[in-house]
Amino acid sequence: MVADNRPVILVTNDDGITAPGIRNLVEAVRPLGQVIVVAPDSPQSGMGHAITIGEPLRLNKVEIFEGIDSWECSGTPVDCVKLARDIILHRKPDICVSGINHGANHSINIIYSGTMSAAMEAAIEGIPSVGFSLLDFAYDADFTIAREVAHTIAQQLLTVPAPPNTLLNVNIPKVTGSDYKGLKICRQAYAKWEEEFDRRTDPRGRNYYWMTGKFVNLDKGDGTDVQALHDGYASVVPIKFDFTDTHMKAHLEESWKQILG
Repeated sequence: MVADNRPVILVTNDDGITAPGIRNLVEAVRPLGQVIVVAPDSPQSGMGHAITIGEPLRLNKVEIFEGIDSWECSGTPVDCVKLARDIILHRKPDICVSGINHGANHSINIIYSGTMSAAMEAAIEGIPSVGFSLLDFAYDADFTIAREVAHTIAQQLLTVPAPPNTLLNVNIPKVTGSDYKGLKICRQAYAKWEEEFDRRTDPRGRNYYWMTGKFVNLDKGDGTDVQALHDGYASVVPIKFDFTDTHMKAHLEESWKQILG
C-alpha cells in the first residue's frame, strides 16, 4: 500500500467511516502524506478499547474519499488499527490520527472513548498518535477550526520526531473566528459522569433502562483540559497507557511492609 516516499498517515475513528468528522480529518491531513483510511462501517462510540473475539471481522474496500485508499471494517476502532497495520499496510504508519469525534473526549471521557482507544492502540504499537474531538454533537457541526488544529498537530508530529509511544488527546472548543485562542498543553481534569437510569416500559410491557446523567467537573485547579476548552483553547493532553500509579505503589511498599515478601 505504500506507493512513494511520503509519510504514511493512518486515519480512523469511532463514529463510522461515513461520519462528517472523519471526512474533515482526511481533508486536514491529505496534504501531509499518503493517507490510508480504515474505519468502522457503523458508529462505535463508547466502545473503549474493545476488540472482536469469537466473531469474523469483515474488511471491505470502499470509494468514499476521492483519491484515498479506504476500507470499512465490521469491528471496533481498535480492530481497525490492528487490521490496518497487519493486513493492509504490513508496516507501521508514520502517524495515526483518529476522529474528528462528534462530542468531547476530555477528562474521564478518554476511558470510554473509541476515538482515543484507536489512537492508543496505535501508540501501543509504537506509532505516534492523536485523537481529535470537537465539542459539538451536531451532524452539521462547523469543523473549520478542528481541521486547522488537526493539520497543525499532524504536521508537527511529522516534522519534529516524537517518541514512538506518543499519544495525544486533543479537544477543540465549539467556537468560531477570533473566539478561538490557539493550542494549550494541559493536564487531564478530574471529572466524572453522574449517571441516572430512567426506568421505562416498552410497547410489550417489559421494563428497560435508559442511561441519562450529567458531566461534573470536580477539578478546580489550573491547567486542565476542561478549563482550557472553556477559555476557547484547543486542549492537548499527553496520555500514557501505563496505568501504574507510582505514588500509590510507593505508599503500598511502605505501608504493607509486614505482608510483603
